[in-house]
Amino acid sequence: MTLLTHRANALLPAGSVNCDIHHPNPTMSQLMPFLPDVWQDLIASRGIVQLDSIAYPNNAPLTCRPDWRDPAGGLTNTPERLAREALDHFGARAGILNNLCGVHMLYDAYMAIAVTKALNDWTRSEWLDKHPGLRASIVPPLQDIEAAVAEVERCAADRRFVQLLFPSSAHMPYGHRSYWPLYKVAVKHGLPIGIHAGSAYHHPVTSVGWPNTVTEDYAAQSQIMQGQLASLVSEGVFTEFPSLKVVLLESGVSWLPAFLWRFGKFWRGLRFETPWVDRPPAEIIRDHVRLTTQPFDVPDNPDIVSRLIDHIGSDDMLLFSSDYPHWQFDGDAVLPAGFDATLIRKIAVENPVASYPRLQEQHA
Repeated sequence: MTLLTHRANALLPAGSVNCDIHHPNPTMSQLMPFLPDVWQDLIASRGIVQLDSIAYPNNAPLTCRPDWRDPAGGLTNTPERLAREALDHFGARAGILNNLCGVHMLYDAYMAIAVTKALNDWTRSEWLDKHPGLRASIVPPLQDIEAAVAEVERCAADRRFVQLLFPSSAHMPYGHRSYWPLYKVAVKHGLPIGIHAGSAYHHPVTSVGWPNTVTEDYAAQSQIMQGQLASLVSEGVFTEFPSLKVVLLESGVSWLPAFLWRFGKFWRGLRFETPWVDRPPAEIIRDHVRLTTQPFDVPDNPDIVSRLIDHIGSDDMLLFSSDYPHWQFDGDAVLPAGFDATLIRKIAVENPVASYPRLQEQHA
């Protein structure tokens, strides 16, 4: 691969898509107009004011870059400002909003269903309706799969919703058959499944128990992503749903080649366990799985970047993202130095449009 040094503040190609942007979590007072009266009364009486998880504490440096905080130092934002900083500044024409409100943490499934509906309606009304370049993910209430399917059906009528959004860890591995109705409805509407770093926090986020620090939690997300990939392939999800795409959001990238090798090695010796996995897992993953580019967790060295892409074995798998407002890079260095112009166009324009069928409508 011939690499050209990419100037940090160079604009992206025309038609680029920013595939991972975060609008701030709503307060319960902001969701109240979108909730039925009974839930407004119950939530107010219980004193619930916010549904933030511990994944991105408001004051943690990772949660928001200093120059992207509002004048008061908080995370408050507006669609206009978000679009200016996460789209216009980088030359992207569209961006996908992924809200990380902690609705999946709720044990009360009835409340989870009501709040999730309100969250999706709030995103539509207060964000999508306010800027034409914004698209969003549907957040389904995973506590009740039947209700989650109904919520996807309800929201999918709005073509500005372009994928389903899952936290990287919820109640069980995502290959489990209980999730399959969601994959069926996702395929029906041409919606990929986005799995974003985070958790319902019903189980420890590491394989050895609960960590004490945000650093441990965040670093362990790559292990969770590996577990979800192994589950999706081993349980036969991509065999059952051959057109399904899964996007790993904020998963990192550098762990993938070693995982593909290790997973493939043991599949060869134990393939009798999974006769429905009829070709090497690496081939299945390259066909069905995509990863966003932030955090691009390798040294900013063109040779290393080139070797990583070669080891992944496909330039179809990467999707451009800024992970706004999370602090993954400084200044305008949204892509690592070393991506050549052809690869930049591939990951910023061609791959997103191919991965998200509803984006094709805007690029036609």
